[in-house]
Amino acid sequence: MLGGARRVSMAELLKRSGERIGREVEIISYELLEQVPIAIAGRVIVGLRWSDPKVVDDIVRVCGENDVNIILPFVDGAIEIAAKCKEALPDVFVPVGDFETSRIMFDKIEAAKAFGEAGLPIPATYRAINAEMPAIAKPRHGSASRGIHIFHNIDDLMHLPNLQDYIVQEYIENREEYTVDCYVTQKGEILTVVPRARLEVMGGEVTRTITCRNATLDRMSREVITKFGLLGPVTLQFLHDLDTDRYLLMEVNPRLGGGVICSIYAGAPIADYIIDESRGIPLKPCDDWAYNTLMARYQKEAIFYEG
Repeated sequence: MLGGARRVSMAELLKRSGERIGREVEIISYELLEQVPIAIAGRVIVGLRWSDPKVVDDIVRVCGENDVNIILPFVDGAIEIAAKCKEALPDVFVPVGDFETSRIMFDKIEAAKAFGEAGLPIPATYRAINAEMPAIAKPRHGSASRGIHIFHNIDDLMHLPNLQDYIVQEYIENREEYTVDCYVTQKGEILTVVPRARLEVMGGEVTRTITCRNATLDRMSREVITKFGLLGPVTLQFLHDLDTDRYLLMEVNPRLGGGVICSIYAGAPIADYIIDESRGIPLKPCDDWAYNTLMARYQKEAIFYEG
C-alpha cells in the first residue's frame, strides 16, 4: 500500500480475498509515520514523501526486500509514483494506468481541460477575472476537500492568495453528489461500475453512502474510462445539478476510494479482482451487485505505546 494509513477495512478485505484462494496476504504500507492505523492490519515501513526525487527508488528497494507482489496507491500523490513503479517493476502487479494520464488527473486545471477536449460535461470553468457568481475555487493539486472556497463576490475571489494555483468553476448549490467505483482489467475490460450517492461527508471522506442504479452514471463512467484508457480500480466523482438535471463530471481518481468498501459489500468483488488479476486468474464481469446497500462509518482508535 502506498499511503494506506487509514485503509484498515480495505486491508482486511484483501486478506479475506487471499484466504478465499488459499493464500495469505501480508499488508505492508509505505508511510511517513510509523504510528498510523494500518499498523493494526499490517506492517508499516517509514519512507519518503511523494515529492522526494528518490521515492521511486526507495519503493523499489522496499519491494525487493519484502517480496512484494502488488502495489496499490491510496492517496492522490501516490498515483503518479505507482505509475513509475509499474515501469520500474515489471514483475509486480500495479493496477494503474500510464504516468501521463495519472499526472493530468492529479492536476484539476489540466484534468478539466482534458475533460473538455474529450467532450465530457463538466461545470463551467472560468478564468478568475471572468468568473460568474457564485463560484467555487479548488486547489489545482488539492484533495479531500481541503482549501476549497466558495465566493459570491468577484472582488473577494480576486483577493484569494495564490489564485493561479486554483481552478475556478461555477458553484451549484442545489445538487446531489455521486461516486462511482469501477474496476478495469489491464487489458481494458470494464468489469464493474457501481454508483453511490454521497449522503454525508466529513473532511472530504464519505461517512455515509448508498449504492444506487443509475443508467446515466453507468454510461458516463464507461465513457470516461474508455476515453482516457483508465486501468485498475477507478473512482469517479459526479455532480447532479437538480435545477437543470445535468450530470457533470467532477474528478477522476485512478485509485481505490475510501468508500469502495460499500461497493464491495454490495457484491462488486473489487478486492477479489485485484488479487486474482495479480495471479493471472480469469475474471468475470459483475453487474448483479445490490443497490440500496448503505455504509455508515464510525470512528475506531489505534493506540500506540512508546518503548
